[in-house]
Amino acid sequence: MNTPEQSPLGKDVVYADRYNPSLLFPIPRAEKRAEIGVAEDLPFHGADIWNAYELSWLDPRGKPVVGLAEFRVPVSSPNIIESKSFKLYLNSFAQERIADASTLSTTLMHDLSAVAGAVVSVELSECRSSSLPVVDMDGHLIDALDIDVDHYGPPDAAFLSADMGTTPIEETLVSHLLRSNCPVTGQPDWGSVQIAYRGAPIDHAGLLRYLVSFRTHNEFHEQCVERIFVDLMRQCAPQQLSVYGRYTRRGGLDINPFRSSVPATPGNPRTVRQ
Repeated sequence: MNTPEQSPLGKDVVYADRYNPSLLFPIPRAEKRAEIGVAEDLPFHGADIWNAYELSWLDPRGKPVVGLAEFRVPVSSPNIIESKSFKLYLNSFAQERIADASTLSTTLMHDLSAVAGAVVSVELSECRSSSLPVVDMDGHLIDALDIDVDHYGPPDAAFLSADMGTTPIEETLVSHLLRSNCPVTGQPDWGSVQIAYRGAPIDHAGLLRYLVSFRTHNEFHEQCVERIFVDLMRQCAPQQLSVYGRYTRRGGLDINPFRSSVPATPGNPRTVRQ
């Protein structure tokens, strides 16, 4: 079984500039899901949305082409794709002559789907400012709450609570204070999170303390968002819930996991931090 320690993370590597799909490194989801009590029958729907900003190849006459790419890895895939290996793989197209964007898209979908173990969708676009406008995440920002904080890890679900004695509500909450660390290199991963739910009112102060408690925690983006989803469901029992993490990019890639209690197709809103 592949583990993060076996990946290219934290190691000196040669940056290939010719097409090499063997650079992609899968990491099984099952072990980390077992830690939070998630079995094969998943309690959520969703996808991991990747945006690539460092994608270039050669046209048939040798002229460089640049583009942007969006990838959607379904939550049902048995593997995540380790981010450095993803970067190395994308860079391997730099000196490769490709017939056209459609051919590249087909190649990307084939290779990524093979590693993830499920069909990965690919959307290529030109580098225009209008293609990815910067927007705010919808919802009520809770970061200005006047609270004391003294716990920065590990994540503590005991901070979460909801007022079960009141009328259920619908609200969307946003925080930009999510931070965790790469489990291999210890490098910080900075993110924003949007939590939309219907159910008993969730205590905002407790939620913010809970999100800050990820600050020194070592876990991949996808795993952090799944942990937040599971903890909210267990502690607050919402009738409906979605958790959307929007992380800042590293190495030309950002990772944006979305988990929902109902089937949903999230947008891909680029935030000011991305």
